[in-house]
Amino acid sequence: MLQDADALPQLIGEYKPLDQWQAHLNQLFYGLRGDKLRSYYQTYASADFRLAHALAADYYERVTKRDKAGNRQPSLVDRTADDESRLTVLELGPGNGNLAACFLSHLKALDKQGTIYPRVRYVMVDWQQTVLDGALAHPDLAMHREQVETHLGSVEHLAGIVDASVDRIICNELWNDLPTKLLAKQSNEVEEEYLRPNLSESLHADIQDWSAFVRAFEEKDLTTLKTFPPFLDELVWEKEYRKVEWKDAPYRKTIVEFLQSIDQEVLVPVNIGAFATLKEAKRILAPDAIGFSAFDAGTGDMKVLNDPEKPCYGQFGGQYSFMVNFALIQAVAKHLGIKHTTLESQREFVGRSLNTNVITLMDLLATHPSAGPKLQAWEQDRLVLKTIKALNETFTSSYRRRIDFPLSTDMPPEERETSNAILRSLKDDGIPDTVAYLTEEELTRAQLDLEAIGYDRDTMRMALNAPPSPIEYCHFACR
Repeated sequence: MLQDADALPQLIGEYKPLDQWQAHLNQLFYGLRGDKLRSYYQTYASADFRLAHALAADYYERVTKRDKAGNRQPSLVDRTADDESRLTVLELGPGNGNLAACFLSHLKALDKQGTIYPRVRYVMVDWQQTVLDGALAHPDLAMHREQVETHLGSVEHLAGIVDASVDRIICNELWNDLPTKLLAKQSNEVEEEYLRPNLSESLHADIQDWSAFVRAFEEKDLTTLKTFPPFLDELVWEKEYRKVEWKDAPYRKTIVEFLQSIDQEVLVPVNIGAFATLKEAKRILAPDAIGFSAFDAGTGDMKVLNDPEKPCYGQFGGQYSFMVNFALIQAVAKHLGIKHTTLESQREFVGRSLNTNVITLMDLLATHPSAGPKLQAWEQDRLVLKTIKALNETFTSSYRRRIDFPLSTDMPPEERETSNAILRSLKDDGIPDTVAYLTEEELTRAQLDLEAIGYDRDTMRMALNAPPSPIEYCHFACR
């Protein structure tokens, strides 16, 4: 089946399981577009600070409680890097370094007695040195350099990390990028989705040396691929379904048992990359460790997972991003012998830390009467900027950062001038990003300014108290 039957595609690879092509594409995407990630998506930790602060507050509280219970509050003297009192925190996939910077800054601010922050060894893990270099260069990490290290390697196989040596693992919006299979029951068999990549006819005509391009694509030769026109958005995929090769799929018994609750021919994501990080977490976490936390978009609701119309994945700049099947994650955790697991909405985790209701800026924008598909891109930009300006009248961030907000190219000249004027007027310690959390108190203080641009008081309050969506950003934790 072709995604676009009129594309007249040109074959550039053979059929492989979806997770294998996903891993292939990830290497190409980060190699070719890693410096332009903001153009395709933002995470809740790319510029905002609230998730990192919630993690830091949670960590400070739990370590303090554990230290008191064990009577092992260390003194501030005679503490070395090899001291057993050191606390190793791993972040898998550190992005631009903002989560690490905000976590450490808030932890230091909370730790007024200096009994926890000085002991922390914060290790950022990624398989690309360029990502680690970029994260380490985050300006707000400069003051924490004694605490920060990097580890080059796969997050699925943490070679070099000693068994039972880690106290805390943080994994933010990474599971959806890791290898994932799509499986479905077909009669008495289990089948998986296979893909075959093609290139659109239009781009094929622009490539002079076709055999060199195909060879570079197969070999993931980034240097050569950069000499050709951008192609990731021009891929056309053929799909078919084949019997699962179980030698390539771990936890067969657990997966098959899980599928008993799913109807025939309903595809479900099987996040095998996430399973691998869980297995490694069990190996490297200390017996009394604070534990593992993963934040990502997905669901643990079996009704949603059994819906044949659910969105299993999306594509951003040519890269596959999968929904996380948290129900199966919990089953695999149990299989691994992990006894304590919890699942909650990410919004609930952040709100509990702040002891208030929170809403994301994007959820607030969705309550505006004019929001929706009828708005053109530049009209959406205008609404976003007006909303941020209204919030900034009373909002004050813990950090001084200019918001990065590229305007739509199709914005009319007079609107562009007005929008640029708003951008210039925004303060350095205002809303840090379009992907940011807002508290109920901040909305209340900005209420009159928000109503002046069309927001409704009751609708905003309903959004603040709305239950989690069927597919939601979730916090999965285990220890």
